[in-house]
Amino acid sequence: MAISEMKPRFKVWIEKNDEVVFGDGRLKLLTEIEKQGSISAAAKELSMSYRAAWGKIKASEERLGKKLLIIQKGGSSGGGATLTPFAKKLIGNYQSFKDKIQETTKSTFQKTFKQS
Repeated sequence: MAISEMKPRFKVWIEKNDEVVFGDGRLKLLTEIEKQGSISAAAKELSMSYRAAWGKIKASEERLGKKLLIIQKGGSSGGGATLTPFAKKLIGNYQSFKDKIQETTKSTFQKTFKQS
């Protein structure tokens, strides 16, 4: 078994009371909202409905007890959405958490499957 040709894969997400709070899907959604400046544009880019995107954001906000978006209602100047400082920190913390898990997983994999 050539360990150099293999790598471990994993999925991680954060739950509260067995319900998703944050994971890769919500990370992509928030990142795209920040890039596009709009929930609807982000949803379209990610091939999901506005309703599904909004539902995921609202569910996470309720479970976290914090706002993730600053919403500007439509009108003559148009609407939009930007991330709250909390959402930006959450993204950074989640990515750091995933990076540490990746490092630990890689190291453990190499030690476990090393050739004798």
